Amino acid sequence: MYKVLIVEDEDIIRKGLVYKVDWLKYNCMVVERAVDGVDGLEKIRRLQPDIVMTDIRMPFKDGIQMLEESKPEYDYEAIIISGYSEFEYAKQAISLGVNEYLLKPIDFAELHEAIMQITAKIEEKRRLKSYEQSFHDLNVYHELLDIQHYLYRDNKTKYVMHMLEYIKNNFHKKISLQDVSDHYQVSTVYLNAKFKEETNYTFNDFLNRYRIIKAVELLRKGDMLIYEVADYVGFQDYKYFSQVFKKYTGTSPTQFLEK
Repeated sequence: MYKVLIVEDEDIIRKGLVYKVDWLKYNCMVVERAVDGVDGLEKIRRLQPDIVMTDIRMPFKDGIQMLEESKPEYDYEAIIISGYSEFEYAKQAISLGVNEYLLKPIDFAELHEAIMQITAKIEEKRRLKSYEQSFHDLNVYHELLDIQHYLYRDNKTKYVMHMLEYIKNNFHKKISLQDVSDHYQVSTVYLNAKFKEETNYTFNDFLNRYRIIKAVELLRKGDMLIYEVADYVGFQDYKYFSQVFKKYTGTSPTQFLEK
C-alpha cells in the first residue's frame, strides 16, 4: 500500500482529491492532508509518504520550496497541480525529478493516468532496490564462503591446521579456544595469535562465520525451522543466533528466508 499526502490550500480542491479518486484501486491510501507548504513539510518528515500531490502557489511556503527541502532526503514521488500562469514552475519541478504536472481545473482522467505512472515507477524502484539488496546479500554470502578456503590451504602451522579441523568437525557443539588449548597444552593467547596471523580472523570470529555459512546452507534447503538450524549449528540461544546471523549477512534469518 502506497502512502499519499495531499498538500493543497484550497479546501474544496483538497477534499475533491481525497474523495473523487478511487485510491485503493491503485493500491494507495491518503494518509494525511496539509493546508500549506509548511504543514506539508512537517507531515512529509513525520509520515514519509510514497507520493506527495501538491499545489504550487500556497501561503507561507510554496510547493516548489517544500519539494526542494524534502524530496532529496525522503525520495518520494510527486505530482504537481497548478494554474496556467504558474507553468514556468514546471522547469523547476523537472529539475527536482517531478514528471507529473497537472493543470487546474483538474482532469481526473489525467490524474488517474498520472497515479498509474507514479505507482509503476515506485514499484520498479522497489524491485531494483530488492535486487540490489539480494545482490549485496549474495556478495556477503560469498565473502563468508571465502572463509572455507582457509580449511584447505597448506601453508599453515600444525596448530592452526588442527584448530581449523576442530572447527570443521565440532562447529555444531559448544566449543571454545580453551578446549583446543587444553587438548594441546598450549596457551590460548599463543593459539589465538597464530590463528589471527595466518587467517586474519580470531578463533571465535572464524567459528561464528563458519557456523553462519552452515546456517545459510540449511536455510536454503528449507528442511528445518530457524530455531532448529540455530541449535544445529551450535547456538543454544536463538536470540543470539539471530544477532550473529544479522551481523555477518546484513539480514535476519526470517528476512533471509523471505528473500
